[in-house]
Formats: sequence, C-alpha cells, structure tokens
Amino acid sequence: MVVFDCERMKHPNTGLSVFCENVASCLVRQRNTLRSTLCVYVPGKFCGHWGDGVKYRKVLLTDKLHIFCNPSVKVWHSAHQQTSYIPPKGVKQVLTVHDLNFLYEKPIKKHSRYLSALQRHIDRADYIVAISESTRRDLMDNINLKGKPVEVVYNGLNHFDGDIVPPVSRPEGKFLFSVGTVLPKKNFHVLPVLLKDNDYKLIIAGNKSSYEKKIMEEAANFGVQDRVSIIGPVTDSVKYWYIKNCSAFLFPSVAEGFGLPVIEAMYYQKPVFLSDRTSLPEIGGNHVFYFDHDFEPEVMVEQFRNGLRLFENGGVDKELMKQHALSFSWERTARRYIEIYNDLLSVL
Repeated sequence: MVVFDCERMKHPNTGLSVFCENVASCLVRQRNTLRSTLCVYVPGKFCGHWGDGVKYRKVLLTDKLHIFCNPSVKVWHSAHQQTSYIPPKGVKQVLTVHDLNFLYEKPIKKHSRYLSALQRHIDRADYIVAISESTRRDLMDNINLKGKPVEVVYNGLNHFDGDIVPPVSRPEGKFLFSVGTVLPKKNFHVLPVLLKDNDYKLIIAGNKSSYEKKIMEEAANFGVQDRVSIIGPVTDSVKYWYIKNCSAFLFPSVAEGFGLPVIEAMYYQKPVFLSDRTSLPEIGGNHVFYFDHDFEPEVMVEQFRNGLRLFENGGVDKELMKQHALSFSWERTARRYIEIYNDLLSVL
C-alpha cells in the first residue's frame, strides 16, 4: 500500500492544502498505474472525499508520537518538509520539500535550528522531491543529502471547473490584485506606492495576520489607504473573478517555493508583476515583469508603468504566456510521483 499524506488539508486557502488536494485527486484518477493500493491520509472530515475507489486513513493526534502501520504499507509520501507525521522505520518515505523560506525570512542566528530540523527529515527520507529548481539549489547548498536523489517535480496549474462569480461587493473602477496568506514574506507592503498618481484600487485576498497593519501604514504614507482593501480569504470562484477582471496581478513575495497564483494569472493572460527572488523568475520566465532594485518605491512605480505600457502595446505574447502556464500540469506531477512510488516498491 502507498499512503499519500493530506493532513495539511485541515488548513484551507493555503498552498499546502491546494497541493494535497490536487495531487491526491490526480493520484486517484491514475491509481490503475500504481503497483499497489492507494491510501490517502486525511483529517476525518475528508474521509470519502474522493469516493469509494481509494482507501482512507484518518489523522489521529497520537500519530504525532507514533504512526502504527500494518505490514501492507510499503511507501509513505510526506507532502511537506515540516510534517509532524513520520512513518515508522521499514516504510519507504518520499518527502516533498516546498521551500527553505526560513533562509530568507528568519534572522541568520535562527537558521541553524531550522536547518537541523530539516536535516532530520531528510535523513529519514528515501527519496526527495523539490517543487522548483530554486528549492533544489537551497537544499544542495544547505543540507547534507548523503547521496540521496533529489528531483524537481513542478506543481500544476489549477483548473477551476465551477462558475466564476463576482464578490458580493464588486470593486468599482480599475483594480490591481494579489492573493496569498498575509504574512511578511509576501511583501505586500511594497505595493501601495503603485497607486500614486492614478485611480487604481489594490485588493489583497488571503488569510489575515497582524502584518495587515504594516500594509495599511505604508498605504497611509502615500495617502492611498482609502484605495487599499485586505479582504481575507475568498473562494476559488471569487478568486478567479478577481484575477480575470484585474488590471494587473502583483506578487512581490521574497520567499516562494513555487508561486501557484502566478501561473493562474498567466493563464488568464493578465500583466503579471513579480519579485525577482527565489523561485519566481523560474516560474514566470520571460512572460512577466519583475520588481528589482530591492523594491525602491520610485523604481517600482517606473517598472510598473513601463510594464503596463509594454503589455498594452503588444510587447508580451499573451498566447505564449497562457501556454507557459498550461505547461505546469497536476496530472504530470501525479504521474511522476506514481513512477517514484513504483520504483521504490520494485526494490522491496
């Protein structure tokens, strides 16, 4: 039996939850190519989520101390590098590493503690997957991999099958949009300056935190606080409405393992403005615009204006942008994971 850990689905509207949902869905659809039974490890409310064609194992609090596995469990896929749910020895472990964001978020004096914790997870794993070349490089540079294979398997583009519906209160006029958990690493506070000398609004969606205060303080510094809205988490149907209808999509994150919203905005052929940090240049390629020079306000304003002008004048091939986004496929992601599972099963 192969177990895929979807424990992080208990935190909706997060990147890890999206990863677990999409990979599990594709694994279930492709399970006939797996040389074993597939089991998903889920919070209780998700038991049965993918129908009857797959086995379910409920997450228990005691599993943090010890997970009891019957002899049929041969491979366990831990869906993120900070998991507290580790299979017992004797079970092969695939470990997906999303990022080493602490290298960019935390003071240097704290790096050793986080690296030690990650090293313990790497030591336990049999096969390591990074979700971007940027993450793989960080692993290679900071962790003793002890000769273990480290492969890049990209995330996929989320295809929304439901109806795209507007929010209850639609923004009036033109607006810029960003989405993500409202944390300092997302760097949202550099964005209000882009509202100077125009009539754009800025809308930021995502789970809130105390960092919201800093964003609004920066907005007040530029006298645009009445045009900045931090609206909290939104459903997929509303998120895609915002992406589809915004004048530009902004994502200035300084620490990102992949950046799923980036390819969503590219799919909708919007002008996209990113930071030039960690994985984002790798994901955006030459189809988007970048904020560099350490987010110096006047430089950002100039880059934004020039980018919009270039986009509106046909300087970006929108169809190539969309095809680039479509090149990231959850089905392909799951197919590669199944190949990895099968390889591990073949040596048992």
